[in-house]
Amino acid sequence: MALNYIFVFFFVIAFVIALFKFIFLGDVLTFKAIVEGMLDMAELAVMDIALPLAGVMTFFLGILNVGERAGAINVLARVIGPFFNKLFPEVPKNHPANGQMIMNFAANMIGLDNAATPFGLKAMQSLQELNPDKDTASNAQIMFLVLHTSGLQIIPLSIIAQRAILGAESPSDIFIPCVVGTYVTTVVSMIITATWQRINLFNRTVILGLGGVTAVLGLLLAYLSTLPKEQIETVSVVVGNSLLLLIVAGFLGGALYKKVNVFEAFIDGAKNGFSTSVMIIPYLVGMLVAISAFRNCGAMDYLVNSLKYLFSFASFNTDFTDALPVALMKPLSGSGARALMIDAMKQFGPDSFIGRLVCIFQGSADTTLYIVALYFGSVGIKNTRYAIVAGLIADFVGVLAGIWLGYLFFH
Repeated sequence: MALNYIFVFFFVIAFVIALFKFIFLGDVLTFKAIVEGMLDMAELAVMDIALPLAGVMTFFLGILNVGERAGAINVLARVIGPFFNKLFPEVPKNHPANGQMIMNFAANMIGLDNAATPFGLKAMQSLQELNPDKDTASNAQIMFLVLHTSGLQIIPLSIIAQRAILGAESPSDIFIPCVVGTYVTTVVSMIITATWQRINLFNRTVILGLGGVTAVLGLLLAYLSTLPKEQIETVSVVVGNSLLLLIVAGFLGGALYKKVNVFEAFIDGAKNGFSTSVMIIPYLVGMLVAISAFRNCGAMDYLVNSLKYLFSFASFNTDFTDALPVALMKPLSGSGARALMIDAMKQFGPDSFIGRLVCIFQGSADTTLYIVALYFGSVGIKNTRYAIVAGLIADFVGVLAGIWLGYLFFH
């Protein structure tokens, strides 16, 4: 029901604010801005998101099907099984969903967004097969989605590139704060969801797993932090794309070795790509249009200004408040948050405290409401239970961590 209330709330607030501006301020343009924004966003959701996704989905779902028939997904499931069994007790040990989820997380970590989405949607479909109530999100689906919305990424290359374009003296100086911020959000997401589901995380497998990941990330960060920006970008591009190509070639080669009819397996899997993309269109259009109405009516600006007043009234240091639009927009719209991030860097300067803080916010979480609409929409989930609440709580903690990291590194 959370998604239902949020959807209605955005439109009601937009209408009320526009009506108030018209009656008391004589503003006749707000209604026009809201309607034009809604129409533009509806077109964008279909033409720029869903349809381009169809091609990517078609290819990668075909490759995934080849990998499944070759047994590669089962191998991944067995490797990661002991750790995932603690987080996803409803999922059988050797179920393909385990391998698909780890591929989604791995693709996200190395910045391969286009590849991560098909892997994630396939994992959600596999989890839906295990779901006894097809209209209601299962515990495993919620855990997967909340972890996904934490946006764990090792190298925030797109943010570094944008800072370089805008003339930052050291574009990669936000690298460590971004990674620390997104890792904090991921761990908090795991703890919140596990607590909700009464999963005990204080066991040897989980502690060793998290400790191992933390150690690997720490060593990688220590190494990358010694490299100049150009080398970091090179490492990211080479490692990310070579790993993706290795996955494709490995699946195809393994299938040939197992004497699988590779092209037939690819076609069978690829057939689901377009249908999945079409299925999510109503969910994307509904949520993105509602977000557009909320933003274009001026509600976001009012919210930010109110928070500034509250923080100043409470005698807090308010230097961070000019970066809050990015933090508040991020759970709603990735493109909107990126636009606000760029605007803040242009206004305050990419090397200013605000210019760096908006980058930390952008890199510390993902678009919760968009991901809920995309992933649950792909399998027809209508009752999201506490998924949105858990995701937004994790986002809030990520914002607090981002503010702390901003002050720690740059203030």
